[in-house]
Amino acid sequence: MTRTNRLLAGALLTGLALLTPAGAALADDPSASPSPGASGDGSGPTEAGTTFRTATALQPGQRATAEASTGDYLYWVFPADAGERATVDATITLPQNAARHGTSTWQVDVYDGLRRRQACMYGRQTGKAVADARTVELKCVLRTVRAWSEPWADDPLPGSYYVRLTVVDLPSADLGLPVRTEVEVTSSDRGGSADVDGTLSKPLVPGVSSVAQTTDGSADDGDGDGDGDGSTRTVALGGEPEDGWASGWWTDRWLWTVGGGILGALAGVFGYSLTRGRGRPSHVPPHA
Repeated sequence: MTRTNRLLAGALLTGLALLTPAGAALADDPSASPSPGASGDGSGPTEAGTTFRTATALQPGQRATAEASTGDYLYWVFPADAGERATVDATITLPQNAARHGTSTWQVDVYDGLRRRQACMYGRQTGKAVADARTVELKCVLRTVRAWSEPWADDPLPGSYYVRLTVVDLPSADLGLPVRTEVEVTSSDRGGSADVDGTLSKPLVPGVSSVAQTTDGSADDGDGDGDGDGSTRTVALGGEPEDGWASGWWTDRWLWTVGGGILGALAGVFGYSLTRGRGRPSHVPPHA
């Protein structure tokens, strides 16, 4: 093998090595850690909304707690961006069994910014608690959020996602009993394997909160005249990811695109060098 061919072969091997991390990044790792923007101590809000409109904002990585009565509908809202897969974990701590009269059934549901109910890929979305049970643990793993989808499709899209927790079946005598709830949302980035062509012009973040805030941090009285010392601003429901919507332009597909182009060019040069060696020797003059 000539020196040129050896160099080309080495370049091909280098290109393959560059593609190896990209292939590993595409693996569907079920034990992916929460997003880097998650709160380190996991502290979160200590109350829950009772409607979609009053849902309490929650960031991925935070743990929200709330004291409620059995039969209440509890709502939280969190942001999810393209390429992310969110997991919702809910724990309900029930009162002493002496105060309860039978089995209760609890359920956690997740809705997108258009209030379409999103199916769980896996997890225990509904759970029953017998009369002597102390806690109920629920889990919902959502599908990966897509950057774009057909209008008729029910795919999850970037924007706000609502978590609704409630009891769906219980003895009527148990209505109103106090319960304690804990909800935690974690998010993992699925990498370039979740990329699609096209993006939404805006994330699905419906409405604004009913309470405006002044620039000095105090709450306005809601009449819209900005009585506080600072000017008022509206707060979008669910907020947005800490690094902004679709902030990351870098994906694993860039590695595949650049690496594939390099390998294609090297393969062309290598093939040309092989075919050129079989041609007419340069020192032999052509026939007249």
